[in-house]
Amino acid sequence: MTPAARLQAAIEVLDEVIASARENGPPADTIVTRYFKQRRYAGSKDRRAVRELVFRAIRRSAEIPSSGRAALLGLVEDDCALLEHFSQPRGPDPIREDERPATAGIIPGWLQGELSAHVAADEWPALLERAPLDLRVNVARASRQEMLNQFPGAEPTPISPWGIRLPPDSRIDDQPAFGEGLVEVQDEGSQLIALACEPRAGERLLDLCAGAGGKSLALAGAAPGATILATDSNRARLSKLGPRAARAGTLIESRLLNPPHELDELSDWNGAADLVLVDAPCSGSGTWRRNPEGRWRLTPDRLDRLLAAQERLLDLGAELTRPGGRIVYAVCSLLSREGAGQIERFQSRHSSWISEDAPIAAGRPDGAGRLLTPAHDGTDGFFVARLRRSC
Repeated sequence: MTPAARLQAAIEVLDEVIASARENGPPADTIVTRYFKQRRYAGSKDRRAVRELVFRAIRRSAEIPSSGRAALLGLVEDDCALLEHFSQPRGPDPIREDERPATAGIIPGWLQGELSAHVAADEWPALLERAPLDLRVNVARASRQEMLNQFPGAEPTPISPWGIRLPPDSRIDDQPAFGEGLVEVQDEGSQLIALACEPRAGERLLDLCAGAGGKSLALAGAAPGATILATDSNRARLSKLGPRAARAGTLIESRLLNPPHELDELSDWNGAADLVLVDAPCSGSGTWRRNPEGRWRLTPDRLDRLLAAQERLLDLGAELTRPGGRIVYAVCSLLSREGAGQIERFQSRHSSWISEDAPIAAGRPDGAGRLLTPAHDGTDGFFVARLRRSC
């Protein structure tokens, strides 16, 4: 592909990404992969170049652009060298005088007032920087130093004692340590949430929103001998846990839930869990550096639905926790209503629950919890709070 053809391909991909964001369809990575499966003539350099253009354009625009062409014209505004490829064979049409590029920005305007006070404007650029690849060592089977020796260029994560850090875009799926379940891909912030749980052998641990089970696996690695139940309402995501647990050499029970009947389906755990981890569905605003198009998918209505789901899950967690037991609540969000505000509202409904400082050496106090941010902590953005039920 010529440079001009790569620009045209990026416009076509961006049109699909924009349509998908509006319709809550597949993510950009999936769309890029599908686009090139249908165009086998494109070489690896072409695929990398187009992907880079697409994600540069996505990162540049906080608000959803009117079209893929408008998104790419924004890149031209920042890099005039791209202009020469317009009107060339197989390239984009010439730029018209009345065309307007997509507006540059980091935070959608309607969301700026929702941010935690800790996320000042000087921290915003870090929300879109390229993230490293963090791995969590399965400490039940290997030491961090052993794994550092197996991954050239790896460094220990600065906060989590379980983590090692690789450069962005590192491949690990062909590494023996990954195939043997000695490491799992997990951002350091996610590892710290598992650390905040302080799991112990012999405890009953319930991961209420387990997804594909990353934090369940971290709990199992840190507390061999604990009884762990991983639950979720998404069959496709939860089904990934079984193979991951087998690879890690651990036993984790999973259970598919059918909202709003969770209490009936978890009757054997009602008031019996030593720990309930509520890693709730959220805006994902803390993971924009990995998923910048998430800004295009979030709407005020969707945020309101997420807030209601978080509230319901916290109340459910309270029913499942034994007297003296604990809830750890986490969201990969930088929005106050999803973090500190959600815990404040929980305690207004459950006044006997006691806030505890999350035992992690990271983040900044934010209400009754702690907030981790890319700029301050070098992790994805997370809010985490720990609460204890009175005896």
